[in-house]
Amino acid sequence: MTIEAVNRSIASKKLLLLSHPLYSKVLTIEDLHTFLENHIFAVWDFMSLLKALQSKLTCTTTPWVATQNAQTRYLINEIVLAEESDLTLTGHRLSHFEMYLEAMSACGANTSKIASFLDDVNSTQNIFVSIKKSSLHPNIKAFLDFTFRTIEEGKAHKIAAAFTFGRENLIPGMFTEILKTFQQNFPHTDLRQLVYYFERHIALDADEHGPMAVQIITELCGDDAKKWAEVQAISMEALDRRIGLWNAIEEQLTLKTEMVS
Repeated sequence: MTIEAVNRSIASKKLLLLSHPLYSKVLTIEDLHTFLENHIFAVWDFMSLLKALQSKLTCTTTPWVATQNAQTRYLINEIVLAEESDLTLTGHRLSHFEMYLEAMSACGANTSKIASFLDDVNSTQNIFVSIKKSSLHPNIKAFLDFTFRTIEEGKAHKIAAAFTFGRENLIPGMFTEILKTFQQNFPHTDLRQLVYYFERHIALDADEHGPMAVQIITELCGDDAKKWAEVQAISMEALDRRIGLWNAIEEQLTLKTEMVS
């Protein structure tokens, strides 16, 4: 199997995401807040996928030893550099998660739900306990549980697949659709930090991180048919979980509309 074969097998699910009715339902600033307050969980757990992959492909302990594949070591470190310490709109360094939080606050979205969740994660020291006891939508719980089960299993090629096909390889198209909605529906609202965040992701993922992540998958799988089959399966599940996340946000927006009417 090859990257092209994996892409063909997941094409229909990617199309479902890119044509999801959620995009057309972000019609008010309140709708935008609902989107951001739920999507932030995907922004956050992405960082854990990233760091799990870095820990598998590089040496992050002492005494240091060189890992086997210098190419994958380089690629993941390049991605981490931007994702964990990128330049913001105002020229200071933050992770993309922190940039997203700043953008949420700037446009009036509530960050208390993600903050409370992270406080609980710190308190329990068990991500699965925190997910289970949270008041998050069941689809968001399933999304997070999938991420951390994949990380816990510890197979680098499967973590890379969830990272690449469920996130990096998908983000440019998804975020382009979201930006179009923003620009159409909020022409007089100051969303500069948010637009900067999305545009930064589009540029990085389309031109750099997406191709780098694909190269990592290729390096990790080589000619191993079993690994390629696992990559295909985990990629399909990652997209199913993302569709579930989008469904959860759409459901909340629809519920709000029904309550108003």
